[in-house]
Amino acid sequence: MAAIRRGRTSVVLSSVSLQILFYLNGVYYIVYFLATLLMIIYKSQVFTYPGDFLALDLLLLFIMGILESIRLYFGTKGNLTEEEAPLGVSLVLSVGSVILSVYFLVWQTYVLRADVIINAVLLVTYGLEGILQIIAIAAFVS
Repeated sequence: MAAIRRGRTSVVLSSVSLQILFYLNGVYYIVYFLATLLMIIYKSQVFTYPGDFLALDLLLLFIMGILESIRLYFGTKGNLTEEEAPLGVSLVLSVGSVILSVYFLVWQTYVLRADVIINAVLLVTYGLEGILQIIAIAAFVS
């Protein structure tokens, strides 16, 4: 005789589209980091790049890399475990990543067309992630 299972059924609230976006953003950020690093090296060789600004741009790029890895970790963890807190931390860290991306888009010493393109793509992914994170947090809370 087959056992009858009684009780509540579990509903998966994790967002598949958010998880895919976290993965794609992780892959894209590696490309972004390497491209930005190479462009900074290129600009330091071709243009007269003041030493203090070169150090600042490199420092901010590495801070952004650390921030991005922490942000993606918490976002992935929060989405997969269906917890609001890690997803909220990721959302807050996204603000720092957006500010640094805008720095590389507008305020760095020399801005090339390639900088504009790769930063625009990164900002679009941040926007999509932010919207999906808010929707996921709302689903987890309710």
